[in-house]
Amino acid sequence: MLVSYQWVKEYFPNLAVSAEELGERITRGGIEIEGVEHLDAELSGIVVGEVLTCEKHPNADTLNKCTVDVGEAEPVQIICGAPNVAAGQKVVVARVGAKLPGGIKIKRAKLRGEVSEGMICSLQELGFEGKTIPKAVADGIFVLPEEVAVGSDASELLGLDDAILDMAITPNRADALSMIGVAYEVGAIVDQKPELKAIPTSETQGDVADYVTVRVQDADTTPFYGMQVIKDVTIGTSPLWLQTKLMKAGIRPHNNVVDITNYICLKYGQPLHAFDYARLGSKEIVVRLATDGEEIVTLDGETRKLNAGHTVITNGLAPIAIAGVMGGESSEVIETTTTVALEGAIFASSYVGKASRELNLRTEASIRYDKGSDAWKVEQALQHGAALIAELTGGTLVGGIASVDNREKVAKQN
Repeated sequence: MLVSYQWVKEYFPNLAVSAEELGERITRGGIEIEGVEHLDAELSGIVVGEVLTCEKHPNADTLNKCTVDVGEAEPVQIICGAPNVAAGQKVVVARVGAKLPGGIKIKRAKLRGEVSEGMICSLQELGFEGKTIPKAVADGIFVLPEEVAVGSDASELLGLDDAILDMAITPNRADALSMIGVAYEVGAIVDQKPELKAIPTSETQGDVADYVTVRVQDADTTPFYGMQVIKDVTIGTSPLWLQTKLMKAGIRPHNNVVDITNYICLKYGQPLHAFDYARLGSKEIVVRLATDGEEIVTLDGETRKLNAGHTVITNGLAPIAIAGVMGGESSEVIETTTTVALEGAIFASSYVGKASRELNLRTEASIRYDKGSDAWKVEQALQHGAALIAELTGGTLVGGIASVDNREKVAKQN
């Protein structure tokens, strides 16, 4: 698990140990830290700029000649080859003299007869891995929110003034697969109590019973299954703080709803899954064992053939997700989604682990279920995720949780 030192410090505002020292003390405590990477070790001189003008380079079809305000007395001219660069954008600029990962130093240059005094940067050029970058900007520059200040430190804005601790999690330490679990581990090491913020609340409207009911056929496969509904949502890009948290943890941002489910998974160690309510095909959710040969097209576009040992989420007829592993393409949250059905569940690790291995499908969710997630955090995570979706999408939370609770029954059987 990739652990952000800055995220840890959110729980310990007065943390006095360096990232390296903290890594050594965590290792001595029994969880190996395989490395500590400072994201800004080779990075300096990057600022927020605003593209004032953008026109085609007179001598090169694939280049653009841009005038960029970088917060100084006069704007600078920068030649940029990114296909998505345009006037009016806030962008990351490496000024002349700046340093980028890989030992790159930015110099004043002349490209096809035009002077270039800096570089408008992509996320890859700043050190982010390609697999973690939003697909919309994978082949171009990263466009910052309009409200950021021209001339400000882009490194701090993107969370690159951080160190990442690469934590090797053993099967007996599933608690450390969450930032809250890491916080308690750090708290024991430094003899401080982590400062955990209260779960946000949101005003509700209506009753979840009018939208969905839940039924679980096999209690031993599913100790708890809950669903909340958020209506009137607008799907869009996540705020910068959320995108950078995910990218630093090795997760690609998608949209505000999916990103929140991944954020909650990282924070609580509790996977959530978001369905497009309008595409469920039913008001009844039935959790059951699959039948031999039953098929589902998963979110990665692959057709998966299931067997009777796999737990599935269904609309009463057809599977819409493989429990604890991956959702189905037919109910995926898309740009036109206006109502979200948010799942928070506990699935038995033996069933999830078996399905994950047999389907050769290892996901952030399956890793956590396979190692054993905390059955008593699920409501917290679900409520936090639902409130955050309402906040970041401009939606309205529907009152109540449609749920089936088998936890006590399953615990007594074991």
